[in-house]
Amino acid sequence: MPYVFDAYGTLFDFNAAVARHRAAAGPDADRFSELWRQKQIEYTWTHTLAGRYLEFWTLTERALDYCFERFPSVDRKLRGDLLDAYLKLDAFPDARKVLDELRRRGERTAILTNGSPAMVGAAVEAAGLKGGLDAVLSVDAVKMFKPRPEVYALVTSEFSCKPAEVVFASSNRWDAMGATAFGFRTVWINRARAPDEYPDFPPAAVVSDLTGLLAVKG
Repeated sequence: MPYVFDAYGTLFDFNAAVARHRAAAGPDADRFSELWRQKQIEYTWTHTLAGRYLEFWTLTERALDYCFERFPSVDRKLRGDLLDAYLKLDAFPDARKVLDELRRRGERTAILTNGSPAMVGAAVEAAGLKGGLDAVLSVDAVKMFKPRPEVYALVTSEFSCKPAEVVFASSNRWDAMGATAFGFRTVWINRARAPDEYPDFPPAAVVSDLTGLLAVKG
């Protein structure tokens, strides 16, 4: 049974990029980081709805530029440093442990991400997670973003399996909704203890961190 993970927010801490430069970013650092993520995801939805695909890296750059406009207190000279940091995001402390344990159990593992191949490849390499993965699947193959069903179908095609045979983990509730609608056995990694926004598409399990996934029976 494949265990498939979302990348950003699930395995990788997207706030780590700004956190590395918090002192230079100043008092608006946290709000800047939050808005960067918000606009990045918003752009994936609007471009997919419009049928106009752009790589996730391009949308990440545009979202960052928007944030500099919204928060002029943050020095634009940080742009290059922030983008470089985003390519080398910190993995959450439990990520490698969980991937290693699943591999020890003989399970197949993969990432399914909005990230472009080069972008997510750099993050996987920097975090030392490459050896724990059988596949890294990017939306770039179908030129549309989550939660389109065509994206989740990349997993069933890769592993020649049915949706119900896949355990899919994501910290993004909208992603968990899309995966559940597709038929995956979905685990919502609710690190922030956020309220449920999609009660009509309940996940198979809700856990507070990735280690909780190990107790979920496939």
